[in-house]
Amino acid sequence: MKTKVNPTRIELIRLRGKLKMMKNGHQLLKKKRDGLMKEFIKIIKGAKELREEINKEAALAFKHFIFASSEMKKKEIEESFCAPSKNLELETSKNNIMGVEVPIFNLKEEGDFFCYSLLSTSVDLDFGLSSFSKMLKKLVKLAEVERSALKLAMEIENTKREVNALEYIYIPNIKKMIKFIFAKLDERERLNSIILMKSKEILTGKR
Repeated sequence: MKTKVNPTRIELIRLRGKLKMMKNGHQLLKKKRDGLMKEFIKIIKGAKELREEINKEAALAFKHFIFASSEMKKKEIEESFCAPSKNLELETSKNNIMGVEVPIFNLKEEGDFFCYSLLSTSVDLDFGLSSFSKMLKKLVKLAEVERSALKLAMEIENTKREVNALEYIYIPNIKKMIKFIFAKLDERERLNSIILMKSKEILTGKR
């Protein structure tokens, strides 16, 4: 699709200013994209390490629960958890990473996870529950990190599209229009020179 442009010096000045602005914007967006990529890689690395820790702790916790289930009856385990004594509250806020709002999760805990008599239950049940209790904050942190990574990934994709649009569409189009105006102005200059020369010849001939 051809863009209509008025081949005048005023339009040329306007397009040059626009081109300069687009080039500056292109450089800023590239810096933003690179900065976001660094933050994204750092977050992803942290998420991977955290997930590995959680997987190890979860495997150990389930191992204790399996041992506990072999020592206790199902009804006894269910009765042990029928009156929870710990309250959990999740507070959320936001942080800003290079213009991107990412979540911050803060887990508040009140009370004790052990809501049963330690004397009447298997020691493995105690260890398993203790492991899950310690792992809970890491799970909340992992959710925060992965949500942040998702938000950054979306912003990186949007920034990439903007960079590519400027680099391959808008800036080349402006350059083409500037080149077109230069050609038209040059053509007019040549035509004016020819007319001026012809006019002089006519005036000289009449004398």
